[in-house]
Amino acid sequence: MRPPFADRADAGRSLGERLADPPRPDAVVLGLPRGGVIVGAEIARAIGAPLDLLLVRKIGLPGQPELAMGAIAALGDVIEEVRSEDVLLRSGTRPEQFAQVRVDEEKELRRREAAYRGGDPPVAVRGRAVILADDGLATGATMRAAVAAARGAGAGRITVAVPVASPRACERLAAEVDEVVCLWAPASFRAVQQGYADFAETTDAEVRAALAAARPEDA
Repeated sequence: MRPPFADRADAGRSLGERLADPPRPDAVVLGLPRGGVIVGAEIARAIGAPLDLLLVRKIGLPGQPELAMGAIAALGDVIEEVRSEDVLLRSGTRPEQFAQVRVDEEKELRRREAAYRGGDPPVAVRGRAVILADDGLATGATMRAAVAAARGAGAGRITVAVPVASPRACERLAAEVDEVVCLWAPASFRAVQQGYADFAETTDAEVRAALAAARPEDA
């Protein structure tokens, strides 16, 4: 079957069309690096909202780093953590193993924050409608951490916006946020890349360029 989206920008434009009606005058779009920033940039352009990022890192299972046993996210100084208890139970991961991977991922999170944001502070989200954008959801662990970080920063209404996701991840997140907008959640979901003809890895330079293009001219 032909993938529904050409690439992340195409997927973001489709999400932007869906989210543009009704208008969201107080919204801010937070993209999850790396690919979610490209998706989020197109959403922000479509609805006339500011774009920022919300740093998040998967805590991968030792030996199976693509399988999330948890995730961390930061919006400012505070780091929020979520755990995938079912994965931890099935894998028999010891607490010290989890802690070591978390330390490594926190270092990478802060590295990316410095690389993308420089010294700029995050956009204020307290009391505002926040749209959390990513290029897709598999387990949903990283997005759950992002939701926790947004709530911790005082966000008002929270919308999760993704082009493609597993039905289970959408169902779980729907119980935690005000709105989930997912364009394609096939019963045969195996991986996020199913939704894309081009799923090449997003680079740090592409993230910086998307943020710079969205920055107000007088900033």
